[in-house]
Amino acid sequence: MEGRWEEGGAWPAALTQCPHPQPPDILTEDDVYCSCLAKTLCHVPVPVTVGFYAPFGCRLHMMLDKITALMQQEAAQREREELQHVQWRPRAVSGWGVPQLLWYLVFLQPIITQVHLRRRNVQFLFIRFSAWQYEGTDKLWAGLVTTLCEGIRHHYGALPFSVYSVLGNKPATRQDCCQSEWHCRRRVCLGLLALLAALGLGVGLLYLSLGGHALGHGSPNGSLLKAFGGAATTLSGSGLLMAVYSVGKHLFVSQRKKIERLVSREKFGSQLGFMCEVKKEVELLTDFLCFLEIYQRCRLRVVLEVTGLDTCYPDRVVGLLNAINTLLSDSHAPFIFILVVDPSILAACLESAGNMKGTADNGYLFLNRTVTLPFSVPIMGRRTKLQFLQDAVQSRDDLLCRDITRKPLLPGDARGESAQLLAVQTQAGAERGQGRIDAEAAQRIQEALFCLHNEHDCLYEYVPDNVVSMRRIVNTVPITVRLLQQQQQGDFGGPTPRQAVAWVVLANQWPCRLSWALQCLEDRQQTGGAPEGRARLWDVFRDNSRELHTMTKALQNVLDLDGDPELFERFLGADFPFTVAEAQSLLRCTVNLDHSIRRRMGLIRAVSALKPPSPPKSPARDAPHAAHRTNSASGAPPPGRASGQASEGHHAGNLAHRGKLWPVACALFHPGQSSPGGP
Repeated sequence: MEGRWEEGGAWPAALTQCPHPQPPDILTEDDVYCSCLAKTLCHVPVPVTVGFYAPFGCRLHMMLDKITALMQQEAAQREREELQHVQWRPRAVSGWGVPQLLWYLVFLQPIITQVHLRRRNVQFLFIRFSAWQYEGTDKLWAGLVTTLCEGIRHHYGALPFSVYSVLGNKPATRQDCCQSEWHCRRRVCLGLLALLAALGLGVGLLYLSLGGHALGHGSPNGSLLKAFGGAATTLSGSGLLMAVYSVGKHLFVSQRKKIERLVSREKFGSQLGFMCEVKKEVELLTDFLCFLEIYQRCRLRVVLEVTGLDTCYPDRVVGLLNAINTLLSDSHAPFIFILVVDPSILAACLESAGNMKGTADNGYLFLNRTVTLPFSVPIMGRRTKLQFLQDAVQSRDDLLCRDITRKPLLPGDARGESAQLLAVQTQAGAERGQGRIDAEAAQRIQEALFCLHNEHDCLYEYVPDNVVSMRRIVNTVPITVRLLQQQQQGDFGGPTPRQAVAWVVLANQWPCRLSWALQCLEDRQQTGGAPEGRARLWDVFRDNSRELHTMTKALQNVLDLDGDPELFERFLGADFPFTVAEAQSLLRCTVNLDHSIRRRMGLIRAVSALKPPSPPKSPARDAPHAAHRTNSASGAPPPGRASGQASEGHHAGNLAHRGKLWPVACALFHPGQSSPGGP
């Protein structure tokens, strides 16, 4: 779906209402941020591009829905305040207001006056564009333009826009203090009257000629009247039919189809004036919105929310940004673009795009030239995080309602009353046992999930701001608790539900560091030097942290998965000091930790433990060192003198060794000569 529109530009109520609203006097931090941005967008000059910067999955769509609802509330409040000081009322563009709108479109020209420029009431039309849905096409920017055109056409209707495309006139500007906002289009009125008069005259002449011929008064004048009447009827009728045909053509062939037809042509990019044609369509759209502003007696703002841009290829991203710049090139365009992106990913896409070399070598600078209102989503506050966690927990079906009735299994055949009775009793006992286990599991799951959004517990501080990670944690806790319950089998001396949910958070936030500690623990157990069960897992990690530091290059991609290292130290060292025994017990219930990370670490440690064999030592080189160690052991001379004597002896030995080898070398290279030191 390309966009979602509601009457008046509002989103569906199901999207803007929170399933578990807080009391009006309790506001989260996100509510404050969204309110400030919404009020700013109601007053900011257009056109404007808002950079809505946040990492992937960081509650973006929820904040966009809040901003949409708050902007609608602000617009309604401003309209109520404006109507208290004026006598006029806004005109409707739907229902019974369509005939009046068509009359104004054909016969009147709007005038931009000072009265209109001083109006404070505003209406918003929200259109959401998902770039991911157009990822398969070569021209992502075409999807953006067509979505914008289709959204406006869908909201205001196809007939008014078609009539304006054929007969509409661009709003004029008047500098004087005239209060009239409409000017009669005399040329259109006179032309239409002339066509109607010619049509009426032609029909009258035809009627007279045909009437006289029927009465038997055939004469040359009758033929002349028939000729003039036919010509007048044909000319005037053809003019009216051409206007109706043009309106019908624009009615059935929308701007979206026009742009898609241009894009589908071969080598359309090399055609001169292609972007000029697109620009003309955008200007026509802008003029139509300006006409509606004066007609409705309010200011119109089209808010286009662009999402999923950081999941597209670099060339697509560049094309879409160029399309935004094209739409914003008109200084009077009433467009508000909200780019929901991760700036680091978008900057990397711009820098790696082949057609942006020399233009966007620094992606951040290029992004700053496009974005005129940056808004970086702040870190999730305490109230916001607790609210999100509570909503994620309460949305689980197995905690809201449990199926406590089960359909009994009917026997396939009757083999005697005793066999049936035994089967029913066995099934009933199994159902009661399973029901008891399910009830205990549900209670422990509820207790574990309550620790996540308990403001008096410190566990929520370690939960990330990413909504996707929150849901992943909430969905993993029931599996871990059920596995832990099956493992304990009534033994309540093992890990508690709070420890289970803390372990899930630990595996979700620091998979690399946790895998390293578990791998080191496993290696020590295999070599027979396992620590005691009450030893802390943090101590195991700290003792082997230097070795992990030497493997940062080989484990760089895995280390990027971890969160804040300081929080990891506080988590294991102070708030949740898991012991070795608890870690081994919880490891068998861990399902959100990728075990391939541990296997990779084990292979790296095994390879690094292999030492190459040392080369054999020369006896001649070891003799002086042996003599030196002997002298040092006897302790006769001082250290300085002993070292000097050892070096002199070593030097003399080398000279003697060279003297013995010199005759052999001379005999090899000069067979006919005697050696200098020979007899």
